[in-house]
Amino acid sequence: MRILFDSKKIEYKKPFGVLKAGEKCTLTIKIPSSCFTRRVFVCLENDHTKEKVQAELKFLSKDDCYDSFSGEFSLNECGLYFYHFSISTEGSDFELFKEGNTTNIGIGEKWQLSCISPDFSVPESFQGKVMYQIFPDRFYRENVRCADDKLTPYWIHENTNDIPHYLPDEKGEVLNCDFFGGNLDGITKKLDYIKSLGTSIIYLNPIFKAYSNHRYDTCDYKTIDPLLGDESDFVNLCNEAHKRNIKIILDGVFSHTGSNSIYFDKKCIFGNGAYSCDCSPFKSWFNFGDSKNSYDSWWGIATLPCVNELSPDYMNYIINDDDSVIAHWLRLGADGFRLDVADELPDEFIQKLRARVKEIKPESFVVGEVWEDASNKISYSVRRKYFTASELDSVMNYVFKNAIIAFATGKMNASDFACEVMTIVENYPSQSLHSLMNSLSTHDTARILTCLADVPSDLSRDEMSHFVLSPEMRAKALSKLYVAALLQYTLPGTACIYYGDEIGMEGFGDPFNRGYFKWDSADEGLFGFFAALGKLKNELTALQIGDICFERTDDVLIFERNHKGETVTVVINKSLCEYEIFRTDALISHNVSIRDKKMYVQNGGFAVFKEE
Repeated sequence: MRILFDSKKIEYKKPFGVLKAGEKCTLTIKIPSSCFTRRVFVCLENDHTKEKVQAELKFLSKDDCYDSFSGEFSLNECGLYFYHFSISTEGSDFELFKEGNTTNIGIGEKWQLSCISPDFSVPESFQGKVMYQIFPDRFYRENVRCADDKLTPYWIHENTNDIPHYLPDEKGEVLNCDFFGGNLDGITKKLDYIKSLGTSIIYLNPIFKAYSNHRYDTCDYKTIDPLLGDESDFVNLCNEAHKRNIKIILDGVFSHTGSNSIYFDKKCIFGNGAYSCDCSPFKSWFNFGDSKNSYDSWWGIATLPCVNELSPDYMNYIINDDDSVIAHWLRLGADGFRLDVADELPDEFIQKLRARVKEIKPESFVVGEVWEDASNKISYSVRRKYFTASELDSVMNYVFKNAIIAFATGKMNASDFACEVMTIVENYPSQSLHSLMNSLSTHDTARILTCLADVPSDLSRDEMSHFVLSPEMRAKALSKLYVAALLQYTLPGTACIYYGDEIGMEGFGDPFNRGYFKWDSADEGLFGFFAALGKLKNELTALQIGDICFERTDDVLIFERNHKGETVTVVINKSLCEYEIFRTDALISHNVSIRDKKMYVQNGGFAVFKEE
């Protein structure tokens, strides 16, 4: 008989999940009576400070073949804690560890417990919403104007159906200098379209002046890229978005700049950069070696010199100054920032940035690009403090993205899927959980429809550039996309649509996932489904901030979202047999039939119900 303890169940740990400093926590453990247990302790250690906390669990009750021991403790210091149990019996003393969802004596992992500040909060306007991500050059072009001060060379596609340029030049370099002309006025013109999806947040990939079409090589943090428009166009976009109750989130690329920038100036065209001028005010921003051409760059890419984020001059310019980059754009109408490569930004930098953002606009939002479990992330040998030091409101949720794709394609069973989801649910502060960016595609990954299709794995870049799903492949991928999108909207977090996914755009990774929006060839049925999901998300509080509980995890996946008496039940059938439900009042369904006042969910089908 195993010793019983499951931190995800309220009978063993209360409250569930993350603690706030000073909050009481009760642990209960069940030990076989045959062990004749004398004493039980829980042993916790703060991974950041190495502070140790120990609390005794006292005998509580006897039930069947088990003795229950329970104890209470609180943590006064914020941090990431790991814990195990120390148990003394008549026969031996031993340590108890975690093994999967059960326990193991002597060896295994420790349980995780985060302790956060009682003052930590995330604005309600970013919890459980619908977000729309736009790659600005590729969405819509309106009022295209002459851009004399655009960094050269560049060229603009005349045909918006062109494939994004991917071929290297004669030097073997892919310059990313082809543009389609999408701009801020174009986004403003399409705000009603975006709103029709239930959107209340728009996340824009970089809009600041830069050389490349992706604009992650910032030239000037305080200037709109000329091809996108100007500052007045940005103010107009924010104003029009706010009229529609839509927030605007900007991409903050603060781990590096462009080499062709006013700060670095490798091409010596600005005259005051750290590379071109020995007395440059930006000199302290960068790390140079023995020569000017020896400098730290992002992942060794020479066009992306890394910055010293903790340089006082850099901190002032980005965060502290009265007209810092953060202050400048928030005051013009932005509602927050997505921090590019948050793993490569120092904790102190992120913490100060969020504090400054909240000081200027308390209801704003700071979300970080983190690809793994952000609660225990280690980067560059440092355990990060995204939540325990109140650095981020939330993060991009690649963990759910990967699990959803694996489940939809049959590479992950329902039990493992539920475990992936509940690990994040347990590890994240509840408000951060409900603010997660739940994406199926991003500018860094292949489009979801292509991911879900059974495409050849050995395609060359040339083959990828022209590859189009056959009607049969597309139909199969769409059936999986309906399941994936349902999960994207019904799991905890904010559903984030990557522009064009809602109309069935295809594409492998960069740059084929960054095509111009296909306004003339939309899949209207798919769009209607995304719009219906958005409506559901906005109408049901349980889908926004409700708890989640998995009721069944075999060939039929069933889970509930609950909030203050409102319960939403999601049923997904992955079995080969139809699944019978004794009701027909589904809020939304797919691949179902109705017979004799009962609903039958077919293989790959689903239904969502609201419990009265």
